[in-house]
Amino acid sequence: MEETLAADGTLIVVVGPTASGKTELALELARDFGGEVVNADSVQIYRRFDIGSGKPSATELRGVPYHLLDVVDPLDPMDAAAFAELAAQQIEMIRSRGRVPIVCGGTFLWVRALLFGLADAPPADTTIRDRHRTIAERDGRAALHRQLEQVDPKSAERLNPNDLVRVSRALEVHELTGRPMSDVQAEHGFRAPRYDARLVGVERTREELAQRIEARASKMLDSGWIEEVESLMNDGFAEARAMKSIGYRQVAEAVRAGPVIDRESLLERVTQATRAFVRKQRSWLRDERVDWIRPGTTLNPG
Repeated sequence: MEETLAADGTLIVVVGPTASGKTELALELARDFGGEVVNADSVQIYRRFDIGSGKPSATELRGVPYHLLDVVDPLDPMDAAAFAELAAQQIEMIRSRGRVPIVCGGTFLWVRALLFGLADAPPADTTIRDRHRTIAERDGRAALHRQLEQVDPKSAERLNPNDLVRVSRALEVHELTGRPMSDVQAEHGFRAPRYDARLVGVERTREELAQRIEARASKMLDSGWIEEVESLMNDGFAEARAMKSIGYRQVAEAVRAGPVIDRESLLERVTQATRAFVRKQRSWLRDERVDWIRPGTTLNPG
């Protein structure tokens, strides 16, 4: 089977669930089209968070330039707006060299920020977020979601009660502006794309993806993931943003609970957390037009 992808100014964006094979596809496209990859993964952008983020090795890269990888110190701030600015700069420079930019990553808020910009919402307020986190820890995440139902029922209907980050953000916007987040987003509309983009991903069945998730986590543990997390924590990065990501969070919890770590139990926790996150990713992707490519498809420039 063959697939034709335009390389005529269209921005190619490789998306998909965790463990689906995004990096492999992006590198294949880069080699076929004379391209360079721009990372859109919110953990891979940080230095030292290597094993658990699935960063490509030097051998895997084999001469393909891969930008925005290992460019931020673990405690430095990085958000969707800052990423979109950095990625836009990289895309412009890649095109100036006559090369094809290929964006690759599973942090879909970052991808949308790059492609459409962000709604005009206030910046984060750490005091409010800390208060929300305290409420969630004391009363459960559903308590926060009930608050959101009172002030922004549209956002509450869209957001899962367990999605602490986004529920907290919606409440934060309402508290800071007096307006529902859903109204702010509706005004922005996300209708004016900044790029002519084509989203592509690797098509996997649920069974394939489940097997790949477990195999990926097992390989990471065998490659020294626990030791990596121990080193990061010992060097003062226990509260780094990346340490709260799926996988790193579970390994860090196991390290704190040590000194003996049950590998199989940890593998199960990481796998379960990743599968839950993948379900959320699939939900997000249903709202996007993605061309799903089966593994082994021959890719031709169009």
